[in-house]
Parts: sequence; C-alpha cells; structure tokens
Amino acid sequence: MVEAVGIDILSLLLVLSVAWVFGAVAERFGYPTMMGELFAGIAFGPALLGLLRPSELLTVLSELGVFLLMVYVGMEVDLRELFELGPQSLLIAFGAFVIPFGLGYAAGVWLGVSVGAALFLGLAMAATSLATKSRILADLELLDTRIANVLLGGALASDVGVLIAFAGVDSYVTAGALEPSEIGVILLQAAGFFAATLLIGYRFLPYAWRSIERQRERYGFVDRTTAFTFALLVSLLFAQLATLADLHMIIGGFMAGMFLRQADVEPGLYDHMHTVMYDLAMGLFAPIFFVTVGFQITFGVFADSLAVLAALVAIAFLGKIVGSWLFSLPTSLSSREGLVVGFGMNGRGTVEIIIAEVAFQAGVIDQSMFSILVFIAVFTTALVPVTVTWGVRLLESRDELVYVDSATPAED
Repeated sequence: MVEAVGIDILSLLLVLSVAWVFGAVAERFGYPTMMGELFAGIAFGPALLGLLRPSELLTVLSELGVFLLMVYVGMEVDLRELFELGPQSLLIAFGAFVIPFGLGYAAGVWLGVSVGAALFLGLAMAATSLATKSRILADLELLDTRIANVLLGGALASDVGVLIAFAGVDSYVTAGALEPSEIGVILLQAAGFFAATLLIGYRFLPYAWRSIERQRERYGFVDRTTAFTFALLVSLLFAQLATLADLHMIIGGFMAGMFLRQADVEPGLYDHMHTVMYDLAMGLFAPIFFVTVGFQITFGVFADSLAVLAALVAIAFLGKIVGSWLFSLPTSLSSREGLVVGFGMNGRGTVEIIIAEVAFQAGVIDQSMFSILVFIAVFTTALVPVTVTWGVRLLESRDELVYVDSATPAED
C-alpha cells in the first residue's frame, strides 16, 4: 500500500516537472503552455520513451483539471459583453462555426463513422480557443486594432456556441438513439439544466454574494478563502446539475464560471477567487490533464491513416478560414481583414482537445481518431502566430490595419 502511494506521488512529481519545463519552453517560443505540456506527455509517455504511464491518481486529477479549466474559461466570458457584441463578430462567429462543423460532419460520414462520432468530429472542427488568441494578439501588440476586437468577440461567441452545441451532442450520444421520445427527453433535460442554472445564476448567486459580504462587514469571519470555497461549491453544484441532465460536467463548470463573473462580487473577493482558480487550474491540474492526453496519442496514424490525417487537417484549416472570411464579406471589414480574422480563428487548442477527450473516454471515437484530432489542435494552433503575422504585414502594406481608437489606417 505504502509502496503504491509512493509510486503515485513519484509519477505525479515527474508529470508536473516535465509539464513545467516543456510549458516554459513553449512559452519561450511564443506558443501556449498547453502545447509544451502535450509534447511532454508524448515524449515521456507510452508513445516514445515510455518513462511515464497512466495511473488511477493521474486520471482522477486530470478529470478535476479539465473541470477547473472550464470553470476558469467560463470566468473569462463576460455575458454582458457577449450580448453587446456587434453584428460583425456574431456573424463571423456563426460562419466560423457552421462551415467547419458541416465539413467535419460530412468528413465523418465520408469516413463511415457513427453519427455520434461524425457529430463530435464536426464539433472538434468548429472549436476555437479564446485564450490562445488573446495571448497571440497581445504578443503581436494588436489588441487595439479592429481585427483584434472582431476576432476576440467572434472567438468568445464561438466558444459559447460550441459548448452549447456540445451539450446537445453529448446528450444525443448518451441516449444513443434518434427516437422522437428520446429526443424529447434530451431536449427537456437540457432545457431544465439551462433553466436551473439561469435561475441560480441570476437570482441566487447575487443574493448569496451580498449575504457573504454583509457577514464579512459585520462580523469579519468571512474571508477571501471562504468566498473561494463558496465559489467552488457553486461550481460543483452546477456540475452535478449537468450530470443529472445527462450532460458532461464540464458544461456545468463552464456555466458556473460565467455566472460567478456576473455576480457583482466585491472586487477584492473576486480578484482573489479568480487568481486562485487560475493557479489551481493552469498551475496544477490542467497540466496533468494535457500531459495525460499526450499519453493516449499514437503515432500509428502516420502509417495507417496518413491520408485521413492530411484530409482532416486540410478541412480543419481551410474550413475555419473560409467560414470566417465568407461571413465577413457583408460586414464593414475589408476582404483582407476577413482573411486575417480567419487565420486567427483557426487556433483550436484547449476546447478541441477537451471535446476529443470526452468523445474518446465515452467510446464514441477510437484512439486513431483521437490522435488525429489532437494533432489537428496542435497543428492549427501552431500556425496561428505565423499566419496572423503574415496577414498583419499584408494589411500594413495595404494601409488596411485599422486601430479602434483612431479608426484610421495605421501608418508604416
């Protein structure tokens, strides 16, 4: 017993160490830490060196990691900002979802996979990553440009849309049938979940936070740690509601994160809660998740399914660009700006990997398809800095890089 615990602790120590080192290297080269953590799992896991292997402890911690990660992602979504998005961002978000989703689903049908697998494939193609785009735009000093505003707004709306669609697909796969009665039950369960979370989020949470703040002012025994504990309990409650509705717990985590942000918490309490959630998710549990995802990747797809891999990478890459660009044409953006926005929307990163992991664990897709989807996420994310930089230089050469403050083209 003691020996088994010691092995688990050593395994955890090694996983966190390689995640930290590889993540730092990835950041040094301008890429998200997630990519370094994935490569660490591939390099030290069964795919290559075989020095690290899955364990029950790592599985539990990785599941907690993806849950906390989605709570944090939800806390990055401002519902007020989402509702105030201009038609440009919403239209581009719609195009960046519909076109890749349709192409991904069609590709699944062409490959002869199940309907559930084709739906998950479509979702993976439609996914995007708000966090990845924010980091890249900040590094390129483009946050005050029109394309950055449209891109971040579109990514925000797209993230929410993909996760809502994921809830529906996950429910369908759980039911496993297309019977009208089953569809009705799925819709009722999903509607009940969103109704319950809306009620709790808009009615109960603001009242609860005001009560906590009053107790803090009167008696002083409610501190920042207590507030964080309450936030964690709310997140677990939302996760439980999701599972009761036959949805994945990450949907509950995401919804909890959004409403925690909207609850008008006293700034000091909220900043502490946000910081601790970030540290737990990004500094401890999420790295375990991404390293263990790397354990499950197989390089056999390059030998057995190279044509399929190449075709799906091309569909994923071009689908996002075409969808974003096509739906940018009716807006005030120039054709070239729409193209650059399409380049930026292409990075899938975290969201696609989570979708692929859920589908794989549910047995909807096999290990080969799982590996392909992870490779797509890595490949498209790695190309974003390169393609966006090239696109921005193109806009600058044509005096089409518009800054939102001055609303005039940038000077060379």
